[in-house]
Amino acid sequence: MALFKGLRQKPKEDCLPVTERPSIKRQLGYYVANLQGIGARERQEDSFTVAGAFDVAAIREKGLLFAVCDGMGGMKDGKLASETAIQSLRQSFAEMNRDSDLAAQLKESVFLASSRVEAQIGGDGGSTAVIGILYQERLFYASVGDSYLYLLRDGRLLRLNTEHNLCHQKYLEAIRDGDLDPAPLREIPEAAALTQFLGMTGFHDVDGSVRPLPMQEGDVLLACSDGVGGVLHPQEIAKALQGGSVEQMCRTLEEGLVLHNKPNQDNYTAIVVKCVL
Repeated sequence: MALFKGLRQKPKEDCLPVTERPSIKRQLGYYVANLQGIGARERQEDSFTVAGAFDVAAIREKGLLFAVCDGMGGMKDGKLASETAIQSLRQSFAEMNRDSDLAAQLKESVFLASSRVEAQIGGDGGSTAVIGILYQERLFYASVGDSYLYLLRDGRLLRLNTEHNLCHQKYLEAIRDGDLDPAPLREIPEAAALTQFLGMTGFHDVDGSVRPLPMQEGDVLLACSDGVGGVLHPQEIAKALQGGSVEQMCRTLEEGLVLHNKPNQDNYTAIVVKCVL
């Protein structure tokens, strides 16, 4: 019986070595939910929009837009003002050049929205606004008036924007004069009166990011009208944004408003965005 030893074959010269596939960096995705209610008012004058939330390809190509606009109560047709602003912001978002400065373009889109509201209502009405664009895992944002933009990161709640009201204006003036104690300014008459809003004649100031804010897994964003942010304490908001799905977060926020039971509860609108991998 002949025995054959196994022979090791040399690899052929034309065979390519096996290499590991390059790892593909996972990109952030977003869960989005909203809530809206009329409160104790006769009609709803808030408007909101989310563009691109349910299309992953669209988010990667153009980003995700979210915005809340709060029509001015006691002035002419707040609902028309907020709807006009939302329509203008959506159009500007669709037309933005993603290879150019998005922060500057967002700011310009707010000025354009204001001019369209003013043209529509003639300066006798207006709207606040808070807008965010999530593009390439970074946040660009802008705001006008007294709407709110919060970021919950690692259990800590941060307010990203500032209000355009008389109290804040007086505070800035006091800082320039060397007075760093803002407490007495909260008691001035009409401290909450808005100094800037979309549609006003002479509108000139937009708060917002100059550089984009990098986002990370677990971050939660809340954009809301003052019917939410002006009623719930930051501790209540932080607790709501740490529990369950984005839908549950919205329900908890609304339950908080019900518990406060304000007799003059304003319209309330909120958008919650959670960053996930």
